Amino acid sequence: MTSPRHRRAGMVRSHTATEGNGTLALGRLDDAALLIADPHRPRTGLTAHAQRVMDLCQPGVLSVSEVAYHLQLPGAVVKVIVSRLINSGHLTARAPFVPAGHYSEDVLLEVLRALQKL
Repeated sequence: MTSPRHRRAGMVRSHTATEGNGTLALGRLDDAALLIADPHRPRTGLTAHAQRVMDLCQPGVLSVSEVAYHLQLPGAVVKVIVSRLINSGHLTARAPFVPAGHYSEDVLLEVLRALQKL
């Protein structure tokens, strides 16, 4: 047990934030995945951390790592909270970039030429 003098003020234990469950419901969730909140989903029954994630994502889009920064929790803990919110339909996760192969060759050549001019 950690002595009171070694505990940081406001520190939340990982098992408390994840309600004792340390596994991802989604499998692998990328740190750069963009989170979009569903404003029409009722928030009744959500934990305090889940409520805070929804508040952070409500006005716009945040990545998993940005949410972790704002909550001051480890990324692995935030991924567990976020994966539950995705499974319940409160959040949607999107890849932060378009996969390779979706750009036209002409656009890529223009970018290459512009970079070479620098």
